[in-house]
Amino acid sequence: MSENIDKRDRAAQFRLRLARAMEERHVSQSALARNIGVDRSTVSQLLTGDGARLPNAHVVGGCASALGVSADWLLSLSDRPESAAELLAGALTVTEAARALVDERIFEWHQEAAGYKIRYVPATLPDMLKTRAVLEWEYAPHLGRTADQAIGASEDRLTWMRRAQSDYEIAMPLFEIESFASATGYYRGLDLQTRQDQIDHLLALCDQLYPRLRVYLFDAKRLYSAPVTIFGPLLCVFYAGSHYMAFRDRDRIETFTRHFDTLVREADVTARDFPGHLRATRQYALNSILC
Repeated sequence: MSENIDKRDRAAQFRLRLARAMEERHVSQSALARNIGVDRSTVSQLLTGDGARLPNAHVVGGCASALGVSADWLLSLSDRPESAAELLAGALTVTEAARALVDERIFEWHQEAAGYKIRYVPATLPDMLKTRAVLEWEYAPHLGRTADQAIGASEDRLTWMRRAQSDYEIAMPLFEIESFASATGYYRGLDLQTRQDQIDHLLALCDQLYPRLRVYLFDAKRLYSAPVTIFGPLLCVFYAGSHYMAFRDRDRIETFTRHFDTLVREADVTARDFPGHLRATRQYALNSILC
């Protein structure tokens, strides 16, 4: 809101907003006076005066605190009535992240963002694109429910992606695919047949879902990203291991959207080239075994 508002108009707006806040919170003049430590007549004057003079900072702050609104809103310096604490609480939430596939909160976020582009930097290969064999190998020590229930949750998410009319952009570091194909690092111990089936599954999904599903690979020596999902303009969610941190304020969402766009723009392997890169990586891993 403009800060060049006329003093008389600002005072009139203060009276209107004060009255509105009192009415919405069912606070009487006497109750407000007791809360801020003034006479009832002072509150009455705040509501009925017709001059250009505003109350002092102590009174404005007391009214804001008692009514659960921001002083800036009462003074027409903001269009948001929430207090700073409420705005912060709404902008950032921290949610526990169980190490399992059954996570209703994630699915709720996907449903909320239906129709918007969803940008995703996964911690490993995206769960919803994994085969049953890979999911069983990876999550077996952590599943609190049966394997069928947990893997069904991942399949439900893929089905949702097919139907939701949302575009999905996925950016991963190059080494993720290379490590998977060669069973090194995180994927050590995963057998060749399971890896080949997974790559074939990825190729089939890319063929079926492109261009609504686009996968990019970036060089982690030049670029870095923490695991994050950006649900259109609604929120961005970071995976921190045991918890998710979700931001809903516009500025942060725009900041991390630009970050993701940089990953896509500077990707070494584009979505169009991704299937060819997968095939070459699959063949290289097979040749390494045969040699």
